[in-house]
Amino acid sequence: MAPPDLPLFERDREQAVLSAVIGELRSGRPALVTVTGEPGLGQNELLRWAAGQARDRGVHVLAARATSAEHELRYGVVAQLLAPEDRDIATRLFVAPQRPGGLPGLNHLLTACHDRPTLLVVQDVQWLDPASLRWLEALARRLPRAPLALLTSTTGTAIDRPEWSVGTPLTGLASTIELALPPLTTSGVSAAVRTVCGVPGDTDFTHALAQATRGVPAVVHEVLLRFTRTGCAPRAEHVEHLRALTAEVVGDHAAQALSELRDPVAVDVLRALAVCGDLLDFPLVCTLAGLHPVPEARLRATLMASGLLTPRDGSPPGHDAVVRARILEEMPAADRADLYARAARLAQRVAVADQGIAELLLRARPVGAPWAVATLRRGFAAALRSGRRDRATAYLARALDEPLRSEERARVELQLASVQMVTAPTAAERRLHGLIRSTGTGTGLRSQAVDLCLLGGDTRAARLAQPTGPGTLGDPAPCDADVPAPRRGSGMGSPPGRRARAVAGDATAPRGGNTSDRAHRDGSDEHPERTATADNDATVSERDELATVGDRYELATVSERHELIALLRVARFLRHEETCPGVPPAPALPEHSHSPAVAGVRAWEHAMAGVHLEASRRLARAAFAPDPGGRPPLVTPRLFACRALILTDDGDEAEAHLATLLNEAHRQRAAIAIAHVLAVRADLHLRHGRPDAAARDLAAAEAELPPARLHPLFVPYWASLNLVADLQNGRPDRAREIAARPVPSLSEECATSAYLLFARGVLARSEDDPQRARAYFRACGRWLLHYGCVNPAVLPWRSLAAEAAHALGDDAEALRLTREEVRLAARWGTRSALGRAELGLAVVIRENRTEHFRAAVATLSESPARTDYTRAVLELASAESAEAERRTALALTSRRASTAGGVALGPLPGFSQAPPAPAGVPPGRGAAPHPRPPAGWPALSPAEHETALLAASGLANREIATTLSVTTRAVELRLSGVYRKLRIRGREELRALRFGPEGG
Repeated sequence: MAPPDLPLFERDREQAVLSAVIGELRSGRPALVTVTGEPGLGQNELLRWAAGQARDRGVHVLAARATSAEHELRYGVVAQLLAPEDRDIATRLFVAPQRPGGLPGLNHLLTACHDRPTLLVVQDVQWLDPASLRWLEALARRLPRAPLALLTSTTGTAIDRPEWSVGTPLTGLASTIELALPPLTTSGVSAAVRTVCGVPGDTDFTHALAQATRGVPAVVHEVLLRFTRTGCAPRAEHVEHLRALTAEVVGDHAAQALSELRDPVAVDVLRALAVCGDLLDFPLVCTLAGLHPVPEARLRATLMASGLLTPRDGSPPGHDAVVRARILEEMPAADRADLYARAARLAQRVAVADQGIAELLLRARPVGAPWAVATLRRGFAAALRSGRRDRATAYLARALDEPLRSEERARVELQLASVQMVTAPTAAERRLHGLIRSTGTGTGLRSQAVDLCLLGGDTRAARLAQPTGPGTLGDPAPCDADVPAPRRGSGMGSPPGRRARAVAGDATAPRGGNTSDRAHRDGSDEHPERTATADNDATVSERDELATVGDRYELATVSERHELIALLRVARFLRHEETCPGVPPAPALPEHSHSPAVAGVRAWEHAMAGVHLEASRRLARAAFAPDPGGRPPLVTPRLFACRALILTDDGDEAEAHLATLLNEAHRQRAAIAIAHVLAVRADLHLRHGRPDAAARDLAAAEAELPPARLHPLFVPYWASLNLVADLQNGRPDRAREIAARPVPSLSEECATSAYLLFARGVLARSEDDPQRARAYFRACGRWLLHYGCVNPAVLPWRSLAAEAAHALGDDAEALRLTREEVRLAARWGTRSALGRAELGLAVVIRENRTEHFRAAVATLSESPARTDYTRAVLELASAESAEAERRTALALTSRRASTAGGVALGPLPGFSQAPPAPAGVPPGRGAAPHPRPPAGWPALSPAEHETALLAASGLANREIATTLSVTTRAVELRLSGVYRKLRIRGREELRALRFGPEGG
């Protein structure tokens, strides 16, 4: 109800009408006036104002108010009206037996009205008792014969609608008026703010108040009263506090209206509407509330008269969210959960949308029906599609409350953990650890759980699943320190007959470890023929023995064992914990296995060691073959297989596999897998010279997996990708900001730290700080060697550290590092790695530098290392300019134009804004000083700088476009920008600026 002191804002029209009615009443003209509107719009306040106006004008006023509590009290309102005229009327009305057709006191009232005009004011006629309703209708029929006016108020639809409100012929001689009160406009709300708060409110504050209160004066007034008590000013910064107060006031009004609702059937229907009024129409809601004798129309009228429901565009009544919550709070928890369960069953029978049923099931007790789990899982997928991850996890968590088979429960747990890896990683790890420890987990689910843990950065999970013996899965250990080392030849846990067969398919390697480990230790390519044959021939002995047994469980056991060991090797690479006390070394990969996971990890280990190029390429491709046992594919081994293909110069093939992985992750709605695939593809784009595409992939990856949720083990890798992408995209300030960010302490213990050290070295190199660059590249190399990575194709730290050492005058170290990189790159065998190594050697060597540059250009021209090739061409052109021999550079460029099949960038080296000049002899040893860059040169973008150097070297626009893989028009636009920034007029002045007046 509206407070008594509520100002009548924006009620001028209604007040004018009531004043006219009162004036005509004094002239003997009767009237019937009904004021309608939603609760809180000020109907009763308007009636009280009219009553005061009538008294001031000498009109006799009789007032009464109907309430829900007196709805069954006979003549309750009539007694209130006639009590001032007859004090004993109430006793006679309530006690005396009712006579048919009797209308007590009506004739006496009509007789008295002839002597003085009378105004009858009745508030809330929607709660009139039946006897009082008949009495007032009889009075309305007699109005034309008496100077009497009847002024009533109602909220919406009355339970028994009075006849006078529809203008029947019986009341045709009297003025029949209906005043429908509208909500306050924004201007009215602004006036209320000024009146209550004493100062005008901000526009944002006023709009927020009008929207939250829907312009209901009673709510506006009470909210403002509570707001002023807090001492806050009506300003925009307090809008959230205002909304909280509004929700509190609306809830209090709903609680009061609910307490006044006496009809138990109406209460049941109201609760059913609060549960599913938005999903089911009103007849179905009444069915949900239970069998009852009350007609539907009367129930609807009763609920709308209470003010707890409002009609919405002719549809069934609906609730405000706050009112709905307050209604349900009044129910016992068990009754509320049961009501939700019954509502979900009814909604499922009438084919309501899955999302709506899932919302009902969230608050329902377990229903024990198969459709409930299926509906919740479909709701989970729909919520993920709309980006509502929190809701999606709530659906799956609710599905786990239903009775499920063990394997189905494990699958739901795995699906839930895949989403919680982004929203609640700690809960996801606990859930996955439970799956890993469980011995009843279905086929492939244990491996998938470990795989998901690794994507989340949890390397401990791989040790939890470490097998305890070569022939059995064994019981997982509770913690890292308690995991026993695998004992060769031990068949504990398997029957004697099965033990021998399991040993034949044992995942442990020969005593010397696997091939890649041996190659890393002695730096040689040991027995590549034997390894290639073993990898190419699919372990016939293992297959024959398992087929002989004919035991599918045996096949699943061996396959899972191999997958778990492969994942454990990945965990060992991510975080080298074998130096910790009590942590056993990771077992070697099985040399004879059909597992695609083993193939993917073995391909990466070959690539890390820099041996067996063809075997690594073949194994990486095998990682994408279907598993012979039909086991689901794992994500992490395939990601490492893609990284191996990148290092084997098969970037296009890796990109196709990454697209497949990305589509699969999108289908499964696995955000963490999507993020990691995008990160690896960004790495590929950087190596292929597409920094803009890399930046887009990194932004998409961070949208799936925010940096705040990224595990510390992966922070250095992602930071390095962002740093190099910003550097190559011409944003050095952002690159410096990324390089200066502190990383978590755990990040300093993982293999990916080498990538960040390398990227910081690239940044220092671009800033012409060789001392700092060499320190970073050396630290990167130490970290890579600690993790067994000797392949320069991973990160060419040796050649870049050599260039920094050469700039510092340490030729001995520079030559040692570059020659070592040339030897290791030749052992690996890819054109990009060898070409980069040869380029690094040409930069630091003193003899035959031009020939070394030519060799580097020739090698890189057949590789996908686009940026390194461009730099080699520039260095060669610069070296040849001193000898006036540009023909070789032009010829090589033309050949590049005819043979270019794909463009790529080397692994993360990043191309600086100013590629280092050919370092012949260090200053002070007779070397010619490098020409000082012209004014305006630093203002050039990286693309303009690259184009300017090629143009200054004598290349035509078409040749530059071919070299840079851009259009001729792009070259023209870049050169126009160069000329404008350098304030020159053409190529001749550009050449003079770059090489000096004599070309040298």
